[in-house]
Amino acid sequence: MPELPEVETTRRGIAAAVAGQTLLGAHIRDRRLRWPIPEAFESQVAGQPVLGVARRGKYLLLQLRSGTVLIHLGMSGSLRVLHADIAPRLHDHVDLLLSSGQVLRYNDPRRFGSFHYLQGDPAQHPLLADLGPEPLEDSFNAEYLHARSRRRQVAVKQFIMDSHVVVGVGNIYASEALYQAGVRPGRAAGRLTVAESGKIVAAIKSVLSAAITQGGTTLRDYVNTNGIPGYFSQKLFVYDRAGKPCRRCPTKISTRVQGGRATYWCPNCQK
Repeated sequence: MPELPEVETTRRGIAAAVAGQTLLGAHIRDRRLRWPIPEAFESQVAGQPVLGVARRGKYLLLQLRSGTVLIHLGMSGSLRVLHADIAPRLHDHVDLLLSSGQVLRYNDPRRFGSFHYLQGDPAQHPLLADLGPEPLEDSFNAEYLHARSRRRQVAVKQFIMDSHVVVGVGNIYASEALYQAGVRPGRAAGRLTVAESGKIVAAIKSVLSAAITQGGTTLRDYVNTNGIPGYFSQKLFVYDRAGKPCRRCPTKISTRVQGGRATYWCPNCQK
């Protein structure tokens, strides 16, 4: 599914066109997303100015005058800003109608995404309330990660993918960050030293920042707001490179299934 860099790329892509506009309403062609969109959604958002576009983990938040539209892209969702008279394509399920004459159009072939209208503090919503810190903020640091890892027997890759520990470190970027940090993904999180925790934190920040700059990772389903795939996959060091030589040494990249997800690492460069 789209990971944090893809969601942040989307946020940046739509913010300029959406913030400052008024939502005239919504045109919903299919309510059957991960959670059905309530019948009241259109009337709840109609007439509300969009004050800003934020992100929390992999969720997008359209900040309205009297509420928040919470959006998750699911496994295959994408958002584009288009002129309202452009005919919808297959799987274009939701249009948010903007006062500019454009629409924010949601496409989702698998329909695993979601739209929610929230009133009150969105941070208290059950989907957001228990999330860990943002990986690019100062609160995510070596001391924090080391403290959270104490007495944890779970593998370090699954540990950093836990959204209660830190948000937005998905499968691709977890593998890449651990390679950059020189830490094997199967090691128990509780065995990390403070120094190793610092290397992992620095690597997560570096990998995610680079991915955001590059525009996200090219996956089969992901496109940015212009309909163009991201480009970060050209820079991947271990993910999906099983059997190929490490980019730093001649050792072949290893792979195994870990926590139901494919994991990749270099047996020589990661200890």
